[in-house]
Amino acid sequence: MQALVKTARGPGHLALQTLPDPVPGPGEVVISVAGCGICGTDLHIEADEYASVPPVVLGHETAGHVAAIGAGVHQVGVGDRVTTQPFFSICGTCERCRAGRPNLCAQRRSIGTHVNGAFAEYVKVPAHRVLPLPENLDTLAAAMTEPVACCAHGILDYAPPAPGDVAVVSGPGPMGLVAAQIARAAGAEVVLLGTSDDERRLALGRQVGIPHVHDITRDDADGIIAALTDGQGAPLVIECAGTAPSFDQCVRLAQPGGTLLQIGLYGKSVQVDLDAAIIKELRLFGSFGQVPTAWPRALDLMAAGKVQTAPLITAVLPLTQWADGFAAARAKSEGKVVLIPAG
Repeated sequence: MQALVKTARGPGHLALQTLPDPVPGPGEVVISVAGCGICGTDLHIEADEYASVPPVVLGHETAGHVAAIGAGVHQVGVGDRVTTQPFFSICGTCERCRAGRPNLCAQRRSIGTHVNGAFAEYVKVPAHRVLPLPENLDTLAAAMTEPVACCAHGILDYAPPAPGDVAVVSGPGPMGLVAAQIARAAGAEVVLLGTSDDERRLALGRQVGIPHVHDITRDDADGIIAALTDGQGAPLVIECAGTAPSFDQCVRLAQPGGTLLQIGLYGKSVQVDLDAAIIKELRLFGSFGQVPTAWPRALDLMAAGKVQTAPLITAVLPLTQWADGFAAARAKSEGKVVLIPAG
């Protein structure tokens, strides 16, 4: 099979290679990949800003159908449409695992980072990580289940808005567009903010029904939030851009005693105004990845149409054009870029 491999540590070192098709062992499933989304984590791995264990096939945002099952697998059958959680293995015994937070397990090994992932024709995963897709959910759109689960975990576990609360989402990339929809589904009045470089992504926000979408280079974000909150500031701000100016903007727009949820990854050390967050006594939550309980919620939100992912996929490229896909994702010129094995 063809696969996109991180061949060594250091910036770059990505290559399309021919590898043997994976064979499922006991309790394992091989998925025929319909598509795999390019995540910010993949860009960080390419730039060597996020540690991987090369040589390893990248990619973890995926869906497809079951191509083969190993001994003892009864949860799914060959031909079933599925998605998969990225955790390949965890210790299962540490405090974090016992608390249902395997994303924080020190022994966690994930597809696309530690073991071979889904920028390939096939990916092998543990059967207990596989979830069948709702009948009304398009397979390619379901490749975004993982980012939906990430945002569902962060927002619904750590910062659920009260109905009618103003929630500001800074950064209209794929994570921001998903986070805005989840906050809206939870009852918040959502404000999505970006810059002039985000024109296409801001348009996607309007397309999926976000009520307040603004380019901060043209619109007065402070005035908009003040008008919506009677000058109090937003009870919830969600940072999805992964930039220092975005973080500082979130602190500025939050009400005293409000909540700042950090979803975006920075990939490097940044200088931000923490004093301003401290003086406001903001509750600051970091949210990394997802947890198993977030996946059924994510699929329910998608199946109900409360989170639309199909409109966010604006580029579908064959795996052979991975370099173009990575460049488009890094340039933020698309919504979600998905690589497919065909071609």
